[in-house]
Amino acid sequence: MVPRYTRPAMAAIWAPTNRYRIWFEIEALAAEAMARIGTVPEESARNIREKGAPRLAAMTQADIDRIDEIEAETRHDVIAFLTWLAESVGPDSRFVHLGLTSSDVLDTCLSVQLTQAADLLLEDIDALLAALKARAFEFKHAPTIGRSHGIHAEPTSFGLKLAGHYAEFARNRARLVQARAEIAVAALSGAVGTFAHVDPRVEAFVAEKLGLAVEPVSTQVIPRDRHAAFFCTLGVIASGVERLATEVRHLQRSEVREAEEFFHPGQKGSSAMPHKRNPVLSENLTGLARIVRAAVTPALENVALWHERDISHSSVERAIGPDATVTLDFALARLAGMMSRLTVYPERMAANLDALGGVVHSGEVLLALARAGILREDAYRIVQRNAMATWTQLGQPGARSFRENLDADPEVAGRVPPAVLDAAMDPRLHLAALDTVFTRVFGEPGPALASGAA
Repeated sequence: MVPRYTRPAMAAIWAPTNRYRIWFEIEALAAEAMARIGTVPEESARNIREKGAPRLAAMTQADIDRIDEIEAETRHDVIAFLTWLAESVGPDSRFVHLGLTSSDVLDTCLSVQLTQAADLLLEDIDALLAALKARAFEFKHAPTIGRSHGIHAEPTSFGLKLAGHYAEFARNRARLVQARAEIAVAALSGAVGTFAHVDPRVEAFVAEKLGLAVEPVSTQVIPRDRHAAFFCTLGVIASGVERLATEVRHLQRSEVREAEEFFHPGQKGSSAMPHKRNPVLSENLTGLARIVRAAVTPALENVALWHERDISHSSVERAIGPDATVTLDFALARLAGMMSRLTVYPERMAANLDALGGVVHSGEVLLALARAGILREDAYRIVQRNAMATWTQLGQPGARSFRENLDADPEVAGRVPPAVLDAAMDPRLHLAALDTVFTRVFGEPGPALASGAA
């Protein structure tokens, strides 16, 4: 975890204190479950809770250092923790971890941590969705050029662009809800998952208290396909972050300038060039997305463990668990803030719509000629000829617009009324279905176009 890209709430999930408190809770709940079925004295289970809980609640760096000191000798993190806990619990510590194996604690703890992380990420997505919805409604009727292959295509709406990103993150939210459910499982089944030394009722009790389901079939570990699905979901979300960030980076280019990141008072864009206003946030988000996606392949490779368990997955998860969730948490929060404060320039959008002399309306003109009785192949040839004449003469003295070239074309003049060409070259034509799309995405059409608005 890099402090620069770490937010406190997510960092706290992966802090040693949280991990040890979850470990204790698993052990204490297991002892309480065993007391219920008569395999541990009730007084002993009560003492474990009453003596251990205050120690964990008041855990300090000195306690963490003590556990590390024990682990340096035992070379086993769970045993080190249990030894430290026994110093507080006393003789009843013999009933702690009874019949369990280390993975029962480690894997169940990881499930808790990943569900905690997922809850924070869901809050992050909700904040981003709110920002995207607000801006989509704000610019629902703002015409802008759509681009395919980076080239001007046909008019669209800036609000519609944002609605597309909203829909993607709504899908990502649903994916994360599913991934959370898939990872929210507990396993306390013993050394190779046979419950030889621990009653299945103990597992069920602990799982219920922790808000988890039980793993139907564990070996010594929870199957890693669950974790792989979780990190794949984070990777997909990160790709959505990058897609929106890439759009902003393009729109901020000097040649485009349709939108740009908010430039704070006192902000500096370059140490050498005082005029610079760089898309630093969206570039940063592009890089952070790569970090999150970097967790996907190791998580997939963790699925194939040897037999009932090996520990090849352990070192991987100690790294990717904190790194992927912390990084994505930061990225989602940054993206929500960036979109909330994005500076949008509708006048530049209008200028860019007209920058190619009207050729972006070629598709509708093609249809107008076909409706006028011209064969589609001939109509395409006529429209392309006039579009290319406009394109190649852009910026030259005496250059004619697409409409002027059409008006001067004998194959068009007299066959297509001027009013039909006017309608074909109206950007609003492309926004006629906005209410339908917005209702599909948001459940409501949003604001109507003001009377007389262009």
